[in-house]
Amino acid sequence: MSEKVASFNDQDWKRRAGLQAAGPGRFWASWCAPCRALVPTLDDVALKYEGRLRVGKINVEENADVPFRYSITALPTLLLFKDGKVASSASGSFQERLIKIIDSNLA
Repeated sequence: MSEKVASFNDQDWKRRAGLQAAGPGRFWASWCAPCRALVPTLDDVALKYEGRLRVGKINVEENADVPFRYSITALPTLLLFKDGKVASSASGSFQERLIKIIDSNLA
């Protein structure tokens, strides 16, 4: 995975989550094939929007508090944060609309 995609855990979510300002956060698990398929797309997003947003990920198998706080019930789930709040969300297969989701919230 690209170094442009930050890894978060329950303990450092609030402290490190530049995502809280603006950016997508991916909730995933190692056994989730659609989650693995999303990796190249988010790597591309991280590079395309470098300096404009921060892309991060959190493994739901290893971290329960943050996924619980955001009611994550499906994988993969993407939350787009803007001004510290969830501005948009998507679950399942959302690769095709990811750029539209981001662009509509970056303005």
